[in-house]
Amino acid sequence: MMILDARVEPRERVVEASARVIFAGGTIVIPNDTSYCLACDPYRSQAVDRIYAIKAHPDHKPLSLLVASPAEFLEYAPENPLAILASKRLLPGPVTLIVRRPSFLGDDVTAGYMTVGLRVPDEALTRAILERVGPLAATSVASTQTPADLTVENGPTRYDRESTIVDLTGRHARLVREGAVSYERLAELLGPIERPTVKVRSQS
Repeated sequence: MMILDARVEPRERVVEASARVIFAGGTIVIPNDTSYCLACDPYRSQAVDRIYAIKAHPDHKPLSLLVASPAEFLEYAPENPLAILASKRLLPGPVTLIVRRPSFLGDDVTAGYMTVGLRVPDEALTRAILERVGPLAATSVASTQTPADLTVENGPTRYDRESTIVDLTGRHARLVREGAVSYERLAELLGPIERPTVKVRSQS
């Protein structure tokens, strides 16, 4: 396993080292804005399988997709008015946006679901890597000690909370998980937001 410290290494070297690993079908640990993540080429089944194995990720749980820009995000939801609005007001940012899975994205990343969660990280280094290699399938990791072909160290992440997850597949945006962006802030930026339903346990 190779480790590069992005705080002392030139960004170009970090980006090119990441590209070599990804293009060879390997896995990398890179900083996101809310946590570090384990990532690979989403179109290489063996690399995706390695992520599931390394993380002991349940087969039924989908990975996220990291993309470099709001414009690239919209390639996955080109005719979704909520996605267009969210791309302008939330991205880049600590949010995971769920849209309907486009036909060009296979089952490996989404675990068979007809939706996919996308992120445009509020982290310049990660966006530079994504601009070089294209989208990456990813899952968060608790430590940079997670086994991977390359680990990019960059110190603490920008936000100390998990990403907010918003479902954009319906008529209104629906909050799936509140995180770095609050429900109130989402409502200011996107309009009406459906909250998760809370089941109340009956008293008997």
